[in-house]
Amino acid sequence: MCSRSMTCRSLRMVAMLLLSAHLLHASALPAASSYGFTAYRMQQYNLQQEKHGCHGAMVVAEARSPDDSSLTRRCVIMKLSDFTIDRFLESRRQNAAAVIILIPQNISNISEDVIQGFMVTESEALKMETLMPVYVVLEDEQLLCMYAEVKHAAATKSASILIRVLRSMVTTTAFQILVNNNSPIKAITDNSIITLEGVLPGVGDDPPTIVITAHYDSFGLAPWLSYGADSNGSGVTILLELARLFQRLYSDPRNKAPFHLLFSLTGGGKYNFIGTKRWLAENMDHAESSLLHDNVAFVLCLDSLGSGDELFLHVSRPSKPKTPQFNFIQQLEEVISSRFPWVKFATIHKKINLQESTLAWEHERYGMRHILGFTLSHLQDPRSERRGSILDTMSQVDIRKLKRNAVIVAEALVRYMYNLSDKGSPKELQVFKGSLDVLDSRLSALMTMLTSVPRATQLMDREPQHTVLINSLEQEFRRHLQQVYRHTFRQEHRDADITFFDQMKQPMMMYRVKPAAFDLFLGGCIAGYLGLVSYAIQNFGNVYARLKAVMKYKQ
Repeated sequence: MCSRSMTCRSLRMVAMLLLSAHLLHASALPAASSYGFTAYRMQQYNLQQEKHGCHGAMVVAEARSPDDSSLTRRCVIMKLSDFTIDRFLESRRQNAAAVIILIPQNISNISEDVIQGFMVTESEALKMETLMPVYVVLEDEQLLCMYAEVKHAAATKSASILIRVLRSMVTTTAFQILVNNNSPIKAITDNSIITLEGVLPGVGDDPPTIVITAHYDSFGLAPWLSYGADSNGSGVTILLELARLFQRLYSDPRNKAPFHLLFSLTGGGKYNFIGTKRWLAENMDHAESSLLHDNVAFVLCLDSLGSGDELFLHVSRPSKPKTPQFNFIQQLEEVISSRFPWVKFATIHKKINLQESTLAWEHERYGMRHILGFTLSHLQDPRSERRGSILDTMSQVDIRKLKRNAVIVAEALVRYMYNLSDKGSPKELQVFKGSLDVLDSRLSALMTMLTSVPRATQLMDREPQHTVLINSLEQEFRRHLQQVYRHTFRQEHRDADITFFDQMKQPMMMYRVKPAAFDLFLGGCIAGYLGLVSYAIQNFGNVYARLKAVMKYKQ
């Protein structure tokens, strides 16, 4: 009986080894066990003395779901809906090795609630300084499969401990994330910021100047994915369309108004409007002859005008009656109330706070130079998350509303410049119609051009496609304006207003591997197998006799 039981135990051990081998074969790694892709690192910059963004780039860690209870020294993989402020802070608290955010190639089918939630978290994350590397990656089939597997692995942890351990040791595979670049992060202080300006001269001796301006750069979690459709591609689009309309109006000397129109496109708008600051300094401190030295009626800044049924005019101080600013605001109100009564219009007064490190709107740069101006935007709060998001794509812009806002600005300007109200012209009068109509096709084409490449400030002077974009904007100015100048402002190394850092786009690898516990399990299986073989060799005669006896007993 004793020998028979020993023989049965030996057979059971052999069966277990065969079963383990079958499980190992069933969970064998596929032939393609690695996959390379491009990852875009989170913003990193120093604005004056303040540090922003993430300071890490190296990643060598196992991928985990944000639902996993243990994230320490792990790379947390999140989808768009997973990226919440609570999960981001939890990853930081547990000292996660990195965070990778998967973004869909097309967000037009994503619900507005998910987009809004992501933008809020994105805005909060950009205010922090973190050593944890944060990357954004565009989704594809391979990455979605990885996400599904780590998500499933986290969900199975609700099972019993024994089942969980056996499953993780035998059948589970893990994903190792690796950044292929081992070089240290370096500061970039030689960035150039480009500003364009052009003029439509008015009639008369020394007429006042109306400045129409917009900043063309974009901002978001990752510079290489910041396309800035609404903020501020919409403002640039309306400015270029205004330049075309008023150039056609001014082409007939009889139609010229007693106003110079000065158009400017500025860079560095997302970083405290550095391009505007440098341009004003050059025109007012160094240039002997500049329209900004003369009588400036007001400055109209265009910012985020591609959606919404609200328009807000942001001012630094209330306009006094019978001033150019007051009269223009009246014309805006008349155009909106007579032709677009469903549009909500309001004036928001906010004083310039010199104690703050950043300015809210572009017109504040002019206010600090004692030039009165205001910013027109559909955003009420200057800290709105929609002013700096990688989800600010063409899907966030409504061309019909963009055209409506362009018409409002154009009609209000022409009514003010030609004093149509005092001449008894009806409020419903349309000047820009027929051959002077705002063209939908042109607005769409301009928006497509502006969102064809990411317009982050740190990229505009370094990449060939960005140089082509700047040249295209300059060509638009030369086609419709006169006295077009291109100003290139280079920062000083010792006293740079802003310092950017490299490695914003990294090659990344994903490897499919077995977890560490699998090595222990495999070692145990090998040791058991060798023990059985050794026992069988040393006791071959006894084993043979017992097996022969068992066979006779069964017969």
